[in-house]
Amino acid sequence: MSAVPPVEPVPARSISAFDHECDVLVVGFGCAGAAAACEAARAGADVLVLERAGGPGGSSAQSGGELYLGGGTAVQRACGFDDDPDNMFAFLTAALGPHADEEKLRLYCDESVEHFEWLRGLGLTFNATLHDAPTWMPLTADGLMWLGENAWPYNTIARPVPRGHRPATEAFGGWLLMEKLAEAAQSAGAVCRADTRATNLVVDDDGRVAGVVARRYGTTLACRARKAVILTTGGFVDNEEMLADHAPVLLGHGKVSDGLDDGSGIRMATALGAATRRMSVVEIALTALPAILVRGMLVNALGQRFVNEDVYPGLFSVAAVRHQPGPYWAIIDEEGFEEIPPEDLWGVRPRFVAETVAELEESLGMPAGALEATLDVYNRHAERGSDPYFHKDPRWLRPLRPPLAAVDPQEGFAPGDAEGAGKGTGVAGFTLGGLHTTVDGAVLNHSGLKIPGLYAAGRASAGIHGEGYISGTSLGDGTFFGRRAGRAAAGD
Repeated sequence: MSAVPPVEPVPARSISAFDHECDVLVVGFGCAGAAAACEAARAGADVLVLERAGGPGGSSAQSGGELYLGGGTAVQRACGFDDDPDNMFAFLTAALGPHADEEKLRLYCDESVEHFEWLRGLGLTFNATLHDAPTWMPLTADGLMWLGENAWPYNTIARPVPRGHRPATEAFGGWLLMEKLAEAAQSAGAVCRADTRATNLVVDDDGRVAGVVARRYGTTLACRARKAVILTTGGFVDNEEMLADHAPVLLGHGKVSDGLDDGSGIRMATALGAATRRMSVVEIALTALPAILVRGMLVNALGQRFVNEDVYPGLFSVAAVRHQPGPYWAIIDEEGFEEIPPEDLWGVRPRFVAETVAELEESLGMPAGALEATLDVYNRHAERGSDPYFHKDPRWLRPLRPPLAAVDPQEGFAPGDAEGAGKGTGVAGFTLGGLHTTVDGAVLNHSGLKIPGLYAAGRASAGIHGEGYISGTSLGDGTFFGRRAGRAAAGD
């Protein structure tokens, strides 16, 4: 086979013999790939999965494991919450917007209970207990958590119902999710070839995707797909060139990934003429502890508040990094700090402590009187149980009294998220844009036509997200639309 540029499609006629053949070829064995492989195999297809790492897992296995599910799941009902697809749709349309993909989102909400039961059918269990405080991820085995549904303005748009579903294991649960998904895919008959990196799509003379070229231990392999190829290769946060081209806000920041989200699947498909959507959209995680912020204030470099601190942490992160002058500070008093449960502190300690507001302003390099003015307004309204500027829930409102502490939200822990474990501290993120697909995962070209034989799911595709993000929606939409892609590819 002749040498080809890095990601240009390879003509099938140039391949004298294929090393492997299958019906459905899945590229990438994270949550989307495992779900796709499972459903394709259950539909009767001969399925081969290529995974560039040493085994299944990817960023999904390193994640917190939250799955955003709702509409009236058994866990929601057991915890005393009444939910329905319309209510779920109303919240997600706002929280994942503006410009959420409403066609995909509607389907996701309407079939969320069925998807929850499918996951339980894999052997996943969810404890019927609620973690009732804002957090990135509870260090408990609670099976349900709030993800901003009860914070303003979302509590005025939809009836507040928690939808963060967590597999029954303490802290990070992505490994357990992937363990069950991989077991299900392989039990259904899917075969995995690890340490195998797909480099090019193979295309026949009719323009149909017919397989991939791959590299394994320095050897070039050709794999034929009789029905279809499904790209589930993740996003592109680990590709600095692609970030510079599409999402430069993440340049220089930490990566929420397993280190292999380099956009390879997106690049292979676009070399064939595939269209992309929302490549500039990212999730940003400011490593600030919600347990501190809800009991205090989040301020910018000028000592000004700019958001209700009880909102989903990714939303205050985006508000800070995209729109506010840094550095950012979590301001809390002694009473508030001491009432935080030790498990919610994650070992974080204040960077500055001062007996007076003026001393703290000086330590933080703020204009004299700036933080004092913010604190005066906050305290005056907190005494009345209200927050007319940003509408923090009265549950968390209390006047802050010196001595005060400032916690640097860009120091300390690196949070796990729905996409993986954050490397480094400070600001970390991952990409949400990707290939333009139908609700069944078919990849579209720039004319809006399906590219024959090519599907995608997970962060290699543009899923339900607009310009917003909520934890659990990556694992949720990756597994949900991965399933649909698998079934569609098996019937191609």
